[in-house]
Amino acid sequence: MPSFDTVLEADFVEVKNAIDQVAREIGTRFDFKGTSAAIELKDKEIILHGDADFQLQQIDDVLRGKLTKRGVDARFLDVGKVEKAGGDKVKQVVKVRNGISTEDGKKIQQVIKGSKIKVQGAIQGDAVRVTGAKRDDLQAAMALIKSELKDLPLSFNNFRD
Repeated sequence: MPSFDTVLEADFVEVKNAIDQVAREIGTRFDFKGTSAAIELKDKEIILHGDADFQLQQIDDVLRGKLTKRGVDARFLDVGKVEKAGGDKVKQVVKVRNGISTEDGKKIQQVIKGSKIKVQGAIQGDAVRVTGAKRDDLQAAMALIKSELKDLPLSFNNFRD
């Protein structure tokens, strides 16, 4: 039976390269000279360090620009709150989304069930497997999922006939 998986996966090699580029730019930009501006990657979290909220916003803008140039959708970023990091320094944790949450999986299932396309969706871990009898129905389901859930940077893999 034909099927495909709907997944939410960022290309972490490109994310790491973009963070390296941002770190280099922070080191060379005049407005960051002599400040505590920095960026680091730990597991699936990007940590921004700076002297003020404004500086964190500048680093975030540079990061989004570099990610976009490298083909990574900015919707993968889940920005946290600005926290005090001791003294007059601040930090912000930006999580990189990876895997479909259960509530987003349920939304995908509801979109599929709400349409009259003859396909079924099943949540399997951090992906949603969609199966159907015809290849055309699966392609229609892909288009429907992309159009209905614009806030998620979904991709499709494991397409099988």
